[in-house]
Amino acid sequence: MGLVPSSVWGEANHTYLIQSIDQVRHRLLSLLGETSPPPPPPPVPHPPPALEQLVRIFGLSDFERTLLLLCAGVEISDGIASLCGQIHHNPGQNYATFSLALMLSPTPHWSALTPEAPLRRWRLLEVGGGPALTTSLVRLDERILHYLMGIQHLDDRLVGLVAVNPLGPSGPLPPSYERICDRVRALGWPQGGRHAPVLLLLGSDPSSKRAIATALCQRTGLDLLTLKSTTLAVDSAQARQIQRLCERETRLSPSALLLDCDAMATMGEGGEGSRTSAHPSLDTFIENVDAPLIITSQERRSTLGREIIPLDIQPPPPVEQRHLWAMHLGPLATDLNGQLDQLVGYFNLGPIAIQTASAHTKRLLAHHAAESNANDGKIAATSSRAVGVDPPRTSDPQDIAPILWEACLSQARPRMSDLAQPIDVTAQWDDLILPEKEKSVLATIAAHVRQRIKVYEEWGFGRKSRRGLGISALFSGVSGTGKTMAAEVIAQELNLDLYRIDISSVVSKYIGETEKNLRRIFDAAEAGGAILLFDEADSLFGKRSEVKDSHDRYANMEVSYLLQRIESYGGLAILTTNLKSALDQAFLRRIRFIVQFPFPDVEQRAEIWRRIFPPDTPTQDLAYTKLARLSVAGGNIRNIALNAAFLAADANEPVQMHHILQSAQSEYIKLERPLTDAEIKGWLPKESAG
Repeated sequence: MGLVPSSVWGEANHTYLIQSIDQVRHRLLSLLGETSPPPPPPPVPHPPPALEQLVRIFGLSDFERTLLLLCAGVEISDGIASLCGQIHHNPGQNYATFSLALMLSPTPHWSALTPEAPLRRWRLLEVGGGPALTTSLVRLDERILHYLMGIQHLDDRLVGLVAVNPLGPSGPLPPSYERICDRVRALGWPQGGRHAPVLLLLGSDPSSKRAIATALCQRTGLDLLTLKSTTLAVDSAQARQIQRLCERETRLSPSALLLDCDAMATMGEGGEGSRTSAHPSLDTFIENVDAPLIITSQERRSTLGREIIPLDIQPPPPVEQRHLWAMHLGPLATDLNGQLDQLVGYFNLGPIAIQTASAHTKRLLAHHAAESNANDGKIAATSSRAVGVDPPRTSDPQDIAPILWEACLSQARPRMSDLAQPIDVTAQWDDLILPEKEKSVLATIAAHVRQRIKVYEEWGFGRKSRRGLGISALFSGVSGTGKTMAAEVIAQELNLDLYRIDISSVVSKYIGETEKNLRRIFDAAEAGGAILLFDEADSLFGKRSEVKDSHDRYANMEVSYLLQRIESYGGLAILTTNLKSALDQAFLRRIRFIVQFPFPDVEQRAEIWRRIFPPDTPTQDLAYTKLARLSVAGGNIRNIALNAAFLAADANEPVQMHHILQSAQSEYIKLERPLTDAEIKGWLPKESAG
């Protein structure tokens, strides 16, 4: 594996290089007329020195080896540069040239000077400007000079573009991932050559794919270099230089190259951001790079002229996830009292995410324990002075479950950050003003999510049939009737994240892009069991018309795909609509729960008004039964209350009826509705009403 990092080898390597340069020095002196006997060839130590490794790696001839040594001698050996100037009959021409090398070597060949020969193809040498190729300055590439000296480092031109050895799991891979590695090795990967098969690792979890790539390289004695595909979205000349330097790097420190295409899967406007065809330099790179290649991506791709071996990398099955949690949590796992099953039921995490969440939990618990010990010390000191006083205790540092739950949520959130809008969940059941029948359905939805593992796995419903296991709900009602608040309440109840998906931003005019966008959302959400809220579902689930062209056919396919993913999604998917009648009945039959959010009646509006102001908001003489005569939904009531609070604050007064009246007038203007006398009758004293 490349150079041997030992001081013994380093000394032997340096001695061998200097002795080899001395042979070149003798030939230079011979050209100047000196006739001393040549030094004997130095013995080749074991392991081989860097010079001989370089000759073997790039298949250099004796002439090319001589030229390398000449350039190295100019850099590191006293007198070589001066001898070059003497032979050129010009002290200022004290550097290596092709013409000088042709004179030095007993076996010169002109083909070594061509751009496709190893010295120039692999950028081992740099050729300066000059009137002729043979008289131009030739110098060692800096990376190659350091390599000959026994120093391994990443080429400076790749720093910031290529990462060396991305982190893999600290422990063994789960059995399902081990089987993937065995399968890849059975297929003969890695193979050399630009036409060798490319390994394509598909899936939504980049860390799991990198863990498998790292394990594969460790098994085959390779390092791993990671290059982000966005780096290649440049002009073709720069992309070719990056390709050649990467190829050279995989040879100098035997490595495989991992091309990270996950970043290119981020949705762009109209779906264009996910179309890999927009980056021809990337396709050219994949087709031509001469190195063992692994691609990580969320999308399947085919590349002309290159065989692709696709592998779907999913999180380990639940039994392996339980084992990983137990392994990384250690003794703490026993304190969870069987809650690991609940954790695995809600979160579908890979090995690295489980390891990271476990480590984070341990650190927080250790911090809490340290704080508790410090507080106990203070309590003991205080108690010795005040006998009989029982100071308040700090929170229990061994309360693992909430800390671990939050750590799992934090692992899942980054995957959703670029795909959907997170909703800050604050609403409670008491905030939701709905008829009891609708509230009961919402509670049932929460129970289905909470108990799905017991019913599907322990009680066997999931083994009986995998169809229709996803939990879906349609919330129907005019704007402001509480559909989003109800989703918040369920998320708060289950302690899960809630994300809003704007269907208009998901649907793309490009065929196939809508399905890709939806797949990325659902794949990312699976990790944390997030609740997905699809706004304005009627824009996609409207009544289907006759298929007249390919766009109609693909539109129906998009709807079918969304329904398929909703039905198979492990979490809860909520669709909202302002107009239930516009939805196709065939789609409604595939939704498990349908909740109608009615326009609030007078009693419900009065209750909303009673609860709309926070406890800290000062109010004075508010008549909630009179306010309830405003015929608006809960969302409009909130707007009116908030604006009234600002008016009162600006006047340095508590919120009063006249502030709400002024705010209601503004809200009705926005709604393009008249504020009737019947709605505001008796709000203000007669003397101020006019």
